[in-house]
Amino acid sequence: MKSIDPEILSERDNYKFLIGSIIPRPIAFVTTLSEEGVLNGAPFSYFNIVTSNPPMVSVSVQRINGRQKDTAVNAAHKKAFVVHIADESYIKALNQTAVRLPPDESEVEASGLTPVKSEKIDVPGIKEAKIRMECLLEKTIPLGENEASCDLLIGRVVLYHISEELYENGRIHADRLQPVSRLAGSYYAKLGEMFSLERPK
Repeated sequence: MKSIDPEILSERDNYKFLIGSIIPRPIAFVTTLSEEGVLNGAPFSYFNIVTSNPPMVSVSVQRINGRQKDTAVNAAHKKAFVVHIADESYIKALNQTAVRLPPDESEVEASGLTPVKSEKIDVPGIKEAKIRMECLLEKTIPLGENEASCDLLIGRVVLYHISEELYENGRIHADRLQPVSRLAGSYYAKLGEMFSLERPK
């Protein structure tokens, strides 16, 4: 077993170890609305559940040389964002949204995705996703030493949108969702084989 102190590593090396180890990672496609009304969209694999009471999710938005990304800026402005679960049906278009565009250009429009009006928040979502969650911004937590290196967005889910084909008796069929997860580099993973283990009593 090789032991490596992260303190002696560069940020890039720590990044490579983390994304190569913590796999597969679920992908959130997040839409936000700028002050000027531009619909921003970006994928994030530093994403997960925070709590179910009330339902909350987290998205970690990495800064670039200390500068906040549009997603963090817009979420703070509107106090809302939409989280979409990445699935096979629109993964190629989602990948296109990772391009860095100026704040006055929409990644959603550039990638050919279809905006759809939200019901409880002002921020539109996209039609292509089989699951989307309208979220109010519960809290933004800047993290990092000295100068913040990321903004941790905590969103409270105020409305779920779930495709009828996935939903049955209050549950979601994972095989019908066909989720896509992130690995390292340019690699992604599909759901793959599923198995069940009973929890010990």
